[in-house]
Amino acid sequence: MHRSLVSLMLAGSVLAACATPTSAPKAYPDDPRSGLTSGLTDAGIAAWNMKRIQALPSPPGFYDPEAVWRRPGAGGSFSPILFANTDMAFQGDRVLMGSFHGFNVFEKESDGQLDHVLSIVCPGGQGDVSIHGDLVFMSTEQNRGRLDCGGSGIEDKVSADRFRGVRIFDLSNMDAPRQIAAIQTCRGSHTHTLVPHPNDDNILYVYNQGTSGIRPGEELPGCQGGDDNETALYSIDIIEVPLDRPQDAKIINRPRIFADRVTGEINGLWKGGTLSEGAQKTSATNHCHDIAVYPELNLAAGACSGNGILLDITSPASPFRISELSDPNMAYWHSAVFNNDGTKVVYADEWGGGLSPRCQVDDPRKWGANVITDITEDGLKVRSHYKIPTVQSENQNCVSHNGNLIPVPGRDIKVQGWYQGGISVIDFTDSANPMEIAYFDQGPIDDGRMVLAGYWSAYWYNGHIYGSEIVRGLDVFALTPSEHLSANEIAAAQQMQVNVSNPQTQVSFKWPAHPSVARAYLDQIKRAETIDEELERRIDRHLQDWERGRPRADEFAKLADDLRQQAMEAAEDTERLNALADQISGARPGK
Repeated sequence: MHRSLVSLMLAGSVLAACATPTSAPKAYPDDPRSGLTSGLTDAGIAAWNMKRIQALPSPPGFYDPEAVWRRPGAGGSFSPILFANTDMAFQGDRVLMGSFHGFNVFEKESDGQLDHVLSIVCPGGQGDVSIHGDLVFMSTEQNRGRLDCGGSGIEDKVSADRFRGVRIFDLSNMDAPRQIAAIQTCRGSHTHTLVPHPNDDNILYVYNQGTSGIRPGEELPGCQGGDDNETALYSIDIIEVPLDRPQDAKIINRPRIFADRVTGEINGLWKGGTLSEGAQKTSATNHCHDIAVYPELNLAAGACSGNGILLDITSPASPFRISELSDPNMAYWHSAVFNNDGTKVVYADEWGGGLSPRCQVDDPRKWGANVITDITEDGLKVRSHYKIPTVQSENQNCVSHNGNLIPVPGRDIKVQGWYQGGISVIDFTDSANPMEIAYFDQGPIDDGRMVLAGYWSAYWYNGHIYGSEIVRGLDVFALTPSEHLSANEIAAAQQMQVNVSNPQTQVSFKWPAHPSVARAYLDQIKRAETIDEELERRIDRHLQDWERGRPRADEFAKLADDLRQQAMEAAEDTERLNALADQISGARPGK
């Protein structure tokens, strides 16, 4: 399917993107990712246990090579951010990629390759997107954003034409997309999270996270700073969207989720500064950057500047805090991901705001990293920190950023972008001992100066990993089997198909009864050496029968009973043994 460029505002001139490779920076011998050669389209590549299968450049109108070569502080504005690719959302065969300039839609064609099919030009940053049915939601934060998506910007300090908040687009007619709502907020929208109503399919909530300055009350009544109860600080915006009339979407609540439980003081969490001598200087907690929701568990994890928090969202319109966490290594709590069981949260620290090279040889290993926490009876508990084991150059912005889970049954595995640190796949099944099991990286845009680039996000969706590269475009990856991740485990993850996937909105993975899922559990049990070879061979014979479509009900029932008995007697791997037994019990002819 091909469609012409559709825009709500015509972009400026479109120039060809090119770059001349330059000499490689100083190489660090510890990791193949260190010291890769530079280039816009032909930079050096290092890959381990994954491969890139498609690279789509930023579409026409969504890049400006002249801006790419400007450097912050070298005169003029740092213009690449005006076209930066940002977050992604997925629906069916579509991939939506946000941008500070609007957003783009790609569709999978009959040959399995993605093709660019639609552009919505609507400048204003941040451009993070999510999708529900025919509705696309987009965050807008910058003062240049206009209600009409115009590109001329706004010079006045106060203007009725300025827009900062959450836009809603209707894509029911892909040849004539239109903006149908624009919900103004006091601090704009840096990110947002879709939250379904627990029992009303006509209501969708949007948790809006604004992180920038407060608008003047003359422009948007009710907006003011300070620490009193009228301030726009110390809260999030909850937008209610009636799906039969999305144009009537409005803010219905601004809960004080940072309040002190005893005194009710709205500024009840981290006030900013350092926790101890030599610790990271941490931002004050007056907003959340990201809120990851897990509706099936009525939980949300907020990455809230100076704190990581845990929320009860049983009533999504009125969330309340149940736990909070500080950490001396965290500069800015940026994003969060639950594991599938909802027993752990991985928080990312965006030390340096994503604009700085925070993976250099002298940078602390716990700064700009992930903090891996367990959810215990006493609340959130830090178990470990993880940072990619590579050293990047002073000309590569690098820090922990956005990712999601890879649905490998029996394991907790996350893929995420690290800007110009590339993409990393991390196993945090043992929350105290996370380890990297795959990566992809490419060299800097220019090894002579800092150019903002790299993977904003990396997400698994229906069998592949998608990476939004700030300058270069959209990349698609496939995992490859290794000693750390078997072919059966990859095949089992591919069995987990969903129709929609949005940033920060998690769904529970429930794997079907399938031979590949059973073999994934068997590979993990063999790796841990928890059963003897005779039982391994017996399981393998039964799985071969299942793969031929001829499982014998009585024999499979007996094997499942034996596995459950083994689980009762085993010192470890009891959950996997029981999960394998459940798979065996679910075997049916023809599957």
